[in-house]
Amino acid sequence: MTQDSSLPTTKSSPLKKRGFRFQSSSLKKYWPLFPILGLFLIIGLVLEQPGSHLRFQSPLLGQLPDLAMSDGDPYIRALMLTISASESNSKNSYFLLYGSKHVHDLGQHPNQCRPIKTGPNQGQCSTAAGRYQFLTSTWIEKAVKYHPHPHQTNHGMTYSFEPQYQDIVVYRWLSDHHQWNIDILALLKEDRVEEVLTELSNVWTSLGNGIEDNSMTPYLPSLYRQLLSEELRN
Repeated sequence: MTQDSSLPTTKSSPLKKRGFRFQSSSLKKYWPLFPILGLFLIIGLVLEQPGSHLRFQSPLLGQLPDLAMSDGDPYIRALMLTISASESNSKNSYFLLYGSKHVHDLGQHPNQCRPIKTGPNQGQCSTAAGRYQFLTSTWIEKAVKYHPHPHQTNHGMTYSFEPQYQDIVVYRWLSDHHQWNIDILALLKEDRVEEVLTELSNVWTSLGNGIEDNSMTPYLPSLYRQLLSEELRN
């Protein structure tokens, strides 16, 4: 924030009268706290405005768009937003390929194997794509179960990868307690999101357990709760 030059200046500061001295030596002991406080301020910066399609916009979160799917349980919707904040923190996340490239055609899963340059799988490639970074094999497997509008062609069944279908397939998958070792919705309603993220980290490796953690990983439970409060208000 810039200083307002229209404000009157005084010779003595109120802080000086109270004995505050802003010397580097006295601030050093507080420096370790600044990054932590800054991150909490960033996570709490909710900028959703009427008519806006961006849920968050900050240096940490980037630009987190609303879901393309308009309905659904708020607990599962907040979880979907949390997953995407960690896996595909991008304004155009539905079109995102692994490695930050984008595609334009979502008629079906892009199925482009992009090189992995860091982490435990360095030297291999990944077909991860979309807001939830579906591998081609995982998308086909789950689309067979949950896609609302499969399309028969001469070459077999295809499944549109358009944004609303990415959302619907993930929503139905997360809601199907037969697919998981836990009842996700029940645990979320008990505010046990940490347990849910641990279970899901077997699929989305940035959600915890140290496999492919990123800068968002430690803050996901807090982020989920903030997103849930927004969903419950809508």
